[in-house]
Amino acid sequence: MISDLKSIQKDFNIKNISCDYQPSSNITPAQSVPVIIHHDGNNQLVCYKWGLIPSWSKDPVIASKLINARAETVDKKPSFRDAFKKRRCLIVADGFYEWKKEGKIKIPQYFYLKSGRPFGFAGLYETWTSPDKKQINTCTIITTDANELIKPIHDRMPVILPKDQERVWLNSDVVDTPALLSILKAYPAEEMNYKSGMGPHSF
Repeated sequence: MISDLKSIQKDFNIKNISCDYQPSSNITPAQSVPVIIHHDGNNQLVCYKWGLIPSWSKDPVIASKLINARAETVDKKPSFRDAFKKRRCLIVADGFYEWKKEGKIKIPQYFYLKSGRPFGFAGLYETWTSPDKKQINTCTIITTDANELIKPIHDRMPVILPKDQERVWLNSDVVDTPALLSILKAYPAEEMNYKSGMGPHSF
């Protein structure tokens, strides 16, 4: 995530900032990521670790296995279903990488919106309390079937929420499961583009 803080505030109507946001050109699991939650009637920017630790988990190592949640089962799996009902978020990004295999070499492909604007992945978050009573906030990114642009590289893609669906997703008062699941679709391929190779990108 390399967009500046002012751009993020404007694009996502953020009223409160509760983290020390640091732009990064390549974010990996277990690192801190910029997350938007809806709290006390306002959008708030926080920074959570990427890799969900369910509140009931006894071991934080599970986070490495829960960096993604499948849209098809997110409302049913024990690791995600409570967060899906009550703790939905946006994980802010400028783009994301998938890896194209050419022989024995994997070449990074960077996908982004043609508009060049930052966007929000559909995400979930949890707060886990360690045995020594330390609280750790974590999140996961929801994925779905890839669109036509990404499909030649990978069969899955993160769910990018359209602007007109962000408010619904963040609103914990919305409990209509079919309506929420209907949001979790592949972003239109015609509104995206990609570049080959590493660069000053994110995710």
